[in-house]
Amino acid sequence: MFKEKELTQKIIGTAIEVHKQMGPGLLESVYEECLLRELDLQEISFLRQVSLPIEYKGIKLESSLKLDLLIENKVIVELKAVDSILPIHQAQILSYMKLAKKRVGLLINFNITKLTDGIERFVL
Repeated sequence: MFKEKELTQKIIGTAIEVHKQMGPGLLESVYEECLLRELDLQEISFLRQVSLPIEYKGIKLESSLKLDLLIENKVIVELKAVDSILPIHQAQILSYMKLAKKRVGLLINFNITKLTDGIERFVL
């Protein structure tokens, strides 16, 4: 098991490798599949498309959210392939982190020339 900072560095490294190999301009689902493969190669455990139940004032709602990735049960990763990250994307991952009770999240936008410009780290 990795510490959160080390783990986020490893996740970012895997994302950079995927971006190096695939480049920008593809669908989010393609990057997700490639990232899963890279995480496997790095022996980093993850869950994909994790259901996040919603509870409101003591009642569990019918609908749930889906986390793109939950890495080592510590870090939420939200993947994007958009022209630019908007405040709503940042709000989304912060809400996911709060609801899932996870301290650390990464927002990764693959649709960018230099991937490091498309990565944001969040800590609650």
